[in-house]
Amino acid sequence: MTEIDSATRTELEAAVFRRLVAHLQTRSDVQNIDLMNMAGFCRNCLSNWMKDAADERGLGLTKDETRERVYGMPYEEWKRLNQAEATSEQQAAFSKAQAEPH
Repeated sequence: MTEIDSATRTELEAAVFRRLVAHLQTRSDVQNIDLMNMAGFCRNCLSNWMKDAADERGLGLTKDETRERVYGMPYEEWKRLNQAEATSEQQAAFSKAQAEPH
């Protein structure tokens, strides 16, 4: 495996994160509950992880600010424009996934 210095690794990881966020911003058809059911994380998780990282560094980012960075717009606007009501099948799959040990 090619050796990569810490700074370069961080730059690569940041680029991958930005690309993932940009991809999710263009795929508003993919619902958060589907992401949770299939991958175990969603846009809200990403924004929460960003908030946790900001908090660890003493930055004053709010939950709304990190959500806007991930969603590309205010969260309430994204929900209004893109979020569909979860089906009973989606809700059942989510409940089952939450009950399983990780």
